Amino acid sequence: MNVAGSIDVPGGLPLHMYIGGKHVDALGGDRIETIDPATGKVFADFPAALVDDVDMAVADSKHALHGPWRQMTPIDRGRVLARTAALIRRDAERLSIIETLDSGKPITESRGDIETAATYFEYYAGIADKLQGDTIPLGPDYISLTLHEPVGVTAHIIPWNFPLVTTARGVAPALAAGNTAVVKPATQTPLTAMALADILQEAGLPAGVYNVVTGRGSDIGDALTGHPDVDHVTFTGSVSTGIGVMKTAAERVTSVTLELGGKSPVVVLADADLDAAVEGTLKAIYLNAGQVCSAGSRLVIERSVHAAVMERLVRRTEALTIGPGITAPQLGPLISAGHRNTVAAYVDGARTRGIKVATGGGNVDAEGCEGGYFYAPTILDEVSADDTVIQEEIFGPVLSVQLVDSPQEAIAVANDTPFGLCAGIYTRDVAQAFRFARDIEAGQVFINQYFAGGVPTPFGGTKLSGFGREKGLAALAAYYQVKCVTARI
Repeated sequence: MNVAGSIDVPGGLPLHMYIGGKHVDALGGDRIETIDPATGKVFADFPAALVDDVDMAVADSKHALHGPWRQMTPIDRGRVLARTAALIRRDAERLSIIETLDSGKPITESRGDIETAATYFEYYAGIADKLQGDTIPLGPDYISLTLHEPVGVTAHIIPWNFPLVTTARGVAPALAAGNTAVVKPATQTPLTAMALADILQEAGLPAGVYNVVTGRGSDIGDALTGHPDVDHVTFTGSVSTGIGVMKTAAERVTSVTLELGGKSPVVVLADADLDAAVEGTLKAIYLNAGQVCSAGSRLVIERSVHAAVMERLVRRTEALTIGPGITAPQLGPLISAGHRNTVAAYVDGARTRGIKVATGGGNVDAEGCEGGYFYAPTILDEVSADDTVIQEEIFGPVLSVQLVDSPQEAIAVANDTPFGLCAGIYTRDVAQAFRFARDIEAGQVFINQYFAGGVPTPFGGTKLSGFGREKGLAALAAYYQVKCVTARI
């Protein structure tokens, strides 16, 4: 039994990288501390990899491509993934505790994330033996067909806000298509990606097919994304880092999937069910303390219902419980002191510019966790379209409200940022809802709900929100290449 602070972690914490089927330390021997955001205290450490460690992991994954993994039939690959899903569910509570300690999110959200991670492996397990090609009719004297072949070694750069679920989102389809994977988890939240290695090994995954290197992005990020033996990079994170990843990968003509930032609108029209709109908005912005790329961080609302919605929304926001994630609050801490300072700077700047802070707007203390990184759920009201808090991603529990006078203006305002990840609309007019879906610049649209869908629904953005799709069948396109074979008979 490993004890992290006063929290029991069944089976202990994973504290090593995983390369070639073995738990290993970094070659240089250095380690990095990881902090519980609820307390601000160190509770574990992990290896600080450098370039040589990355080279070793990639070489091992390349070698594994031509070993037992290549000889395994697609149906057997699917069985490995199905067993992985079952083992994640078996270990769900342990993984949930680790995720909450590492990221700070409420344990209830971590439990949901762990179940979603299991579902990714379950979903792609059923697809592994169905990645079949086509025949092309060229006439009676030819046979032409296509094969779906794995791209090779895939690199996965994982963000800190959804550690295990994002790992599973990329790794499961990559493995289903027959690739190998090298995972670089975020420095703030590396533990569950390491824990997944043991689960995959128990499920029967051959050594080298899943490797994990941990360390600072500044030390190993370019080495991984620009490695000559990496054949595809899947990155989730900030726009600026994503641009760097794409530039580095481009030097090797390596394909990339980029899931970047968002400034997603929740549009509420005058005919909407206002209670449902309020509940949906609360979920859209305060899930994981707003540290969600697809968060509904802008409320675009028709003026005639503004007062009624704000009265409900402020009251419900002020009633949210805040505390350490392990106690199952509605809102946990932010990931770090530095990130909380960034969020606070956005709000303080808005206040200085005369923007009304309808509620929140400052740091808060949680009883017994005075060193934690808690920030009050905040609403900024009647914000102009060109303001910084509208045009830039805050990535915290801050909702910015914009007023419009018609559905047409709502679409224009909703589109008026550099991002295009998600969008939601609340209206009883079905035709208006689908006109919005047609005209909005976003990769995913929700009608009379938010965060709807799930593992089978494609996810990705437009504009600065990135390109490529994850989840669902669409995700598989990144992980196989099409070979055409044509014969004259």
